[in-house]
Amino acid sequence: MSEQSNRLTQTMGFVLLPGFALMSYASATEPLRAANLLAGQPLYDVRPLSVDGNAVSSSSGALIPCERLDSSPGHTVFVCAGGNPSSFGSSALYTALRHLSRNGVRLGGISGGPYILAAAGLLDGRDFTIHWEHSAALIEAFPDLNPRQARFVLDGNRITCGGGVAPLDMMHALISERMGADFARRVSDWYLHTAVAEPTAPQRASAAERFRVNHPVLLNVLEKMEAAIEQPLDRAQMADFAGVSLRHLDRLFAQYLKAGYSEVYRNFRLAHAKRLLRQSPLSVSEIAVATGFSSASHFSRAYAGLFGKSPKKERQ
Repeated sequence: MSEQSNRLTQTMGFVLLPGFALMSYASATEPLRAANLLAGQPLYDVRPLSVDGNAVSSSSGALIPCERLDSSPGHTVFVCAGGNPSSFGSSALYTALRHLSRNGVRLGGISGGPYILAAAGLLDGRDFTIHWEHSAALIEAFPDLNPRQARFVLDGNRITCGGGVAPLDMMHALISERMGADFARRVSDWYLHTAVAEPTAPQRASAAERFRVNHPVLLNVLEKMEAAIEQPLDRAQMADFAGVSLRHLDRLFAQYLKAGYSEVYRNFRLAHAKRLLRQSPLSVSEIAVATGFSSASHFSRAYAGLFGKSPKKERQ
């Protein structure tokens, strides 16, 4: 490699945690490989990393050989995590990430990776995002942090991304920042990535698509339900919020969802509880409170009634 190429090359490290999503990793690294091919020179040196240098298995079982995290800090280091990111953090990892930050390395998180950055104290006062599935666990563990439901967020030397295919959009922005928009477009076209999303584009389908409902009043109510999990609103409060009568509210649920208000709301809260059981270190009693149940026993009965297993078995 020539002296000029050495100066041009940016080392991009990816700390892989067990169960990371291969799609997120590929969506982040493949554009860098294509950029090297199109430029005819090594613009980026992609290095998979782990704390101990051992290979790491993805959620699909693919085993990725890694270098030690402290062997090559590089220009930018991303943490890639999936599954239950709260269970994969370690004092060694947090110390290494804080050391990189002090030495001016740009840090990023992909999918559940921002949870690890938060646990290391590296997202305080920062604008950031995380995959929507991990958002609830992060907010419960770090109530002072407020992730945005964006595809990716660039905040100075912090870069966070929701994962999935969103890293394609993020890398388009990063390559464009360095090499110009025309070159970044050539990279995206290489992967037939013709509809490059804005950073603020949503991570999930719209409420109308998710619930298969188009009635504007009912959509507002359903979105309010999703937002008010810990302190659920009763029918009268929700009818007042929506500006309709109790009878009309009940009619909307029966007509469009074939279920009652209480049943739909309870299922929202239990689905939220399921994510917390799988991804957060909160106790069953704490999750009961976080999802608006009066007691752990009440929560356990409701959970078993919907999912056919107790919260403790779900966690196992």
